[in-house]
Amino acid sequence: MKTKFIYPAIFEEEEVGYSVIIPDLPGCYTQGDSLEEAFDMAKDAMGIYLSQLDSDGKEAPAPSNPAGLHPEGKGFVAMVDMDMLAYRQKHDNKAVKKTLSIPQWLNTLAEREGINFSNVLQKALRERLHV
Repeated sequence: MKTKFIYPAIFEEEEVGYSVIIPDLPGCYTQGDSLEEAFDMAKDAMGIYLSQLDSDGKEAPAPSNPAGLHPEGKGFVAMVDMDMLAYRQKHDNKAVKKTLSIPQWLNTLAEREGINFSNVLQKALRERLHV
């Protein structure tokens, strides 16, 4: 599964701040009161958009060539990157209850040792998934 993305974004200077459109992600736009805030908001908008695509089981579109984008006026094109693994770790941390089965003897031993089953499972999954 791909976790890193980079898309061209069009930044348009407004009376106050900047508006941002990410043409490859239809309907993905945002704004910021400063250039720094606009970049941060663009990353956040991309994270929300790409998370929804993933939840819907859809592939993220390929990025277009930034040379083909021609903003008007004081607008400019900049590349905005997104690490979806880092984004999800930060924003999608809700605990999910899982039911699992293990042999009774293993359960007995683990309980005697005070093993935290959730912690062990999380560590094992991270190791297995290389995250």
